[in-house]
Order: sequence, then structure tokens, then C-alpha cells
Amino acid sequence: MRTEAPARRRRHARLVLALTELVGACAEAAAAVYRPIAEAPSTAEGVAVNRWPIISLAMTAAQRLDAADAEDAARWPRAVERELAGSQASFQARCAAAEADLVVSGLDPATPDGAPGTVPLPSAPQLAAMGLAGAGADLLEALDADPHEGLTLLRELTASGEYTAGEILDDATHTASVAGCLILQSAQRNEDPSGAAEQALAAARQFAYAVSIASLDMDNELPAQVKG
Repeated sequence: MRTEAPARRRRHARLVLALTELVGACAEAAAAVYRPIAEAPSTAEGVAVNRWPIISLAMTAAQRLDAADAEDAARWPRAVERELAGSQASFQARCAAAEADLVVSGLDPATPDGAPGTVPLPSAPQLAAMGLAGAGADLLEALDADPHEGLTLLRELTASGEYTAGEILDDATHTASVAGCLILQSAQRNEDPSGAAEQALAAARQFAYAVSIASLDMDNELPAQVKG
């Protein structure tokens, strides 16, 4: 019986495949706009183009990614259990750190500071959740600037036990994937076909970035897409 944790590219194989297919689909959708223009006679004053592939992608991309993620989870139930256990432990560590910070600062998240229009401060669990989102965003920024610096940051973030590498990478993968979906939704509303095609290609870059992060293991060599 296999008990070791799978490599991330295997653990997230269906998601990686779905993201890769979206990269190609985005390129094809952009080509549906550019191809008629390229094939039209130079004397043509107006060219009919097909925006439907972009619209279709915008409507289905998120669902395709959600389905792939669910399929991966079903394929690796023991890995999911380990990930949940690790995430719960790191979440408790972040909550404890947040509570300590609140005590040191003398702030009470249960009550506003009394000023008109104020709201209660975030609770320790809310701060813990925000911390993970911030760590994922910091990793994306670091990887974009220098992939090796990104891995260094990942090791630093996990050293305290407040984060696991997997949950930070998963959050960063999700952020890049959502960014691609949002760009496609913007392209769907873009009445300029060429502008919509450019946005489809921008979405493809986000999906390709998500593939690199989803495949990234701390102890392995950087994937080619992340090396730059």
C-alpha cells in the first residue's frame, strides 16, 4: 500500500491538465479573432470575427477548474486527509500568534474603538485566514520577480510552523487561476474583438503561471515555466 505523499504535479494532475487545456483554449479563442483578419484581403474594410470562443471560455473556465480540483481530491483521499490535518495545525498556530499579537497591542477584536462609524477589529481566526492569503500573494510576487527568491520565501514562511508549503502553494495557484478567470470575464464584456483577444492571451499567461505553481515542490528542481 502506497502511503507516501504524492508529488504535487501528480496530486494536482487533473487541475494541471485543465489549466493546460485552458491555455490552449485561450490561444485558440484569440486566434478565432485574429485569423479572419489575417486571411482577409488587404483591401477589405471590415472583417467579421468570431468572439464566441472567448465568451464560451469565460462562462465555463471556473467550472472546469472546480471539477478538476474535485477529481484530484477524489483520486488522493489520503493526501487530502494529510493536507487537512496539516492545515488545521498551522491554522491553530496562526490563531495563537494572532491572539498573542492582539494581547501585546492591547486591542480587543470584540469591540470597536468607540469612534463613530468604526467596526470591530478582525478576530484571531480571521487574522489567521488573512495571513494565509497574504502569504500566497507574497509568494506570487516573489516568484514573479525571482523564482529562487520565491522558494527562499516559501521556506521562511513555513519555518515557524504557521504555514505549510502545500497550503501556501495551493493558495497561490488558486489566486493565479482566479485571475485568469476574471480576465476572461472581462474579455467577455469587451466589445472590441481585438481587445478581447488580447485579454484571452493575458488569461492564458495566468493559467500557465498556475500550472507552474501547482507543479512546484519545495525539494525539487524548479519547473521550466517558473525558471524564466
